[in-house]
Amino acid sequence: MVNSAMRTLGRRGLRSALTGVGQITPGHRMRPGFLIAGAQRCGTTSLFRLLAGHPNVHPPRVTKGIHYFDTADRFRRGPKFYAAHFPLMRATRGQQAITGEASPYYLYHPLAGSRISAELPEAKVIVLLRDPVERAYSAFKQETGRGFETLSFEAALDAEPERLAGEHERIIADPGYQSFSHQHHAYVGRGLYATQLERLFSAVGRNNVMVLDSEIFLSPGLPQWSELLGFLELPHWFPQESIRANSRPSSAMPESIRNRLDAEFDESNRRLAEMLGHPLSWC
Repeated sequence: MVNSAMRTLGRRGLRSALTGVGQITPGHRMRPGFLIAGAQRCGTTSLFRLLAGHPNVHPPRVTKGIHYFDTADRFRRGPKFYAAHFPLMRATRGQQAITGEASPYYLYHPLAGSRISAELPEAKVIVLLRDPVERAYSAFKQETGRGFETLSFEAALDAEPERLAGEHERIIADPGYQSFSHQHHAYVGRGLYATQLERLFSAVGRNNVMVLDSEIFLSPGLPQWSELLGFLELPHWFPQESIRANSRPSSAMPESIRNRLDAEFDESNRRLAEMLGHPLSWC
């Protein structure tokens, strides 16, 4: 625990120092060409690591997730602060290269899409989705491990409507407001993908968004890898091995809760399949 805390403090100190220096040279830094916007616990870390291995991708310094467009105090610091996280253009040595980041709260945050459109209108947005029932349980385990959740899974699901009541509207009304529960306790909310994608498509344009089913994308052979490279206009390159990051082994979800969540997500899943024009691996 102590070593983990020290590492976290060390990363924060390094990040603070680098962004401080980086803000002096924002005009000399690469602009993000892609953003992995979500969804949380759907394989975004694995996807980012795969892309970061591409010789034409120069990842951000220090951290994959900058959370600029979804965190009030970071967004308030402005474009120079954001630019400071990315490599200098001279690092490309004349090579065709892009940079990008992965902040999976972007998809769920009600203001992130419009902010992305305003500051990075040319950026491509990637969204990775999985079975929302499995996503909800995985998110619960993560928040419990972080110490952000103290209830049982069933109790947390029962508490979600009250925890999130009015939070979405308050974020929109007060862009300086940061909601803890909206970010950490939306086990069902974050799995209602259709509504989130409609908002994102409206903000940045459908043609600028690629939606991937993580069960298919991260399966052996990465069958959609070439399609993703084409979307990002990157030359062909194939990773040596696939990556599965941040998995959390644990007890199985009770069947009664699974049935409850299946029912809660049914309408959203049907809307999602209709919106994308094809079925998903979980429905």
